[in-house]
Amino acid sequence: MENLIRLSFALGIFGIMIGWETLKPKRLTPINRKQRWPINLGLAAFNMLMMRFTVGSLAYLSAVNASQQSWGLLNQFILPHWLTITATLLILDFAVYCQHIVLHKWPLLWRLHQVHHTDLEFDATTAVRFHPLEIILSMIYKVACIYLLGANPVAVIAFEIILNGAATFNHSNIGFSEKMDKTLRWLIITPDMHRIHHSPIPTETDSNYGFSISCWDRLCKTYTAESQHPQATMPIGLKAFRKATDLSLVGLLLMPFKALRWD
Repeated sequence: MENLIRLSFALGIFGIMIGWETLKPKRLTPINRKQRWPINLGLAAFNMLMMRFTVGSLAYLSAVNASQQSWGLLNQFILPHWLTITATLLILDFAVYCQHIVLHKWPLLWRLHQVHHTDLEFDATTAVRFHPLEIILSMIYKVACIYLLGANPVAVIAFEIILNGAATFNHSNIGFSEKMDKTLRWLIITPDMHRIHHSPIPTETDSNYGFSISCWDRLCKTYTAESQHPQATMPIGLKAFRKATDLSLVGLLLMPFKALRWD
């Protein structure tokens, strides 16, 4: 049931963002969807099948187990239900923010995460462009955080839905007015804010690490407000990977096992 709930929300939000992009795109995309979508969606399908038959529900089951065994920080106290839910959502979101920084800073993990950043355009399908090994390691990290925290099981389901929906939203090729974008940025990660993170300029790539709420970047001094190039025309991707022909599905799966390319 938990898997069905998450999948229903994921597909629904994805469908809304794809429709929005089609009707009112922020950027004109010179790289045809037919070149990129089979690769991005192929990775997504592979990862979904892998998770379905391996560790797909592990986060929720870990939260249930921690609760039953009274493991983790929150389970050491008698707290209101609303407080454990709020604490779980905020702390797990900060944990994912910290994980994202480590994925960029540690070369061994960057080998995996660079797959996500090699997309030469930026739309809702970019949100599911991840190497399967990164997906597995992310789940292991998340489970460790859940046990240490004693996360609320209901909040874990909500967190998974929010994280997936936020990632789809802030990777989408949609835009708002400048005024609306600046207002929304005080609370959530907007597409314009996260698009900067997908710039090939290193100082921009190494900023705006948040996935859902925007406060962590401001508090931890990793926030970049504006890109050097206009949002509608700024380059996307990594300097070392500028040819779509080098970024096949098989090539992305093998990428972490090849020598790192920086330029």
